[in-house]
Amino acid sequence: MSSVDWNLRGCSRSGHVTYAPDEPDLAARLEAATPLGDAWRCLRCGAYVLGPPAGSGPADDAPVLLRGRALRSAFILRLLAIERWVRGLLILLLGVGVLQFKSSQVSLRTVFDRDLAAAKPLLNQLGINATDSGLIHSVENALNAKGTTLDLVAAFLICYGALQLVEGTGLWLLKRWGEYFAVVATALFLPLEIYELTEKITVLRIGAFVINVAAVLYLLLAKRLFGLRGGHQAYAAQLHEESLLEVQASAAGASS
Repeated sequence: MSSVDWNLRGCSRSGHVTYAPDEPDLAARLEAATPLGDAWRCLRCGAYVLGPPAGSGPADDAPVLLRGRALRSAFILRLLAIERWVRGLLILLLGVGVLQFKSSQVSLRTVFDRDLAAAKPLLNQLGINATDSGLIHSVENALNAKGTTLDLVAAFLICYGALQLVEGTGLWLLKRWGEYFAVVATALFLPLEIYELTEKITVLRIGAFVINVAAVLYLLLAKRLFGLRGGHQAYAAQLHEESLLEVQASAAGASS
């Protein structure tokens, strides 16, 4: 199976990016004459594109594009952003559901008590002790919960869901603040996820915990957050060095 050419993939989605540097030697390395007219080399994928360049100016002012590993990283971040959006929407809906439950709590408790009393003879015949049922106890606890408790639960869920949406937006836009926000917000809730696993282990909880730990480690190391591996300066320098224009500039300097 052939590997994905992330540069071509990026150009197929966003289009080619051409640039004419003011430096004659460097411009000559990026321009080619064809029977159909002049063509300029794309700074992302390296293909020659017919027509005038999209931009021009000093080489130092050329756009720094995501290439290779940086494009692959952007793809991973946007997958994570989609996961955060889906999770955030579900949590928000759950918070709204708690508020709706609170508004009809009294009537639901009345219906539940009536139906449970009617069902007890049948449950006894089936050998089911409704008094000792964990599920029934959970329902009763929810129906008997204080209004203030439900308000707090709903507020927590709505705030947490909103945080997930903000986190997903920052990651999708590939913003530096989004990466920091994702690491801090995710790490803060890891102790809660560990506590939930000590209470009960489920496939869903294990999967969510593994995804969150992997996301934190990936962002910290790959994006060089909090000064790791040289910090933001080293990360920006890496992007600049991977620019095709920078490669061509180095080649021009080596041959002069």
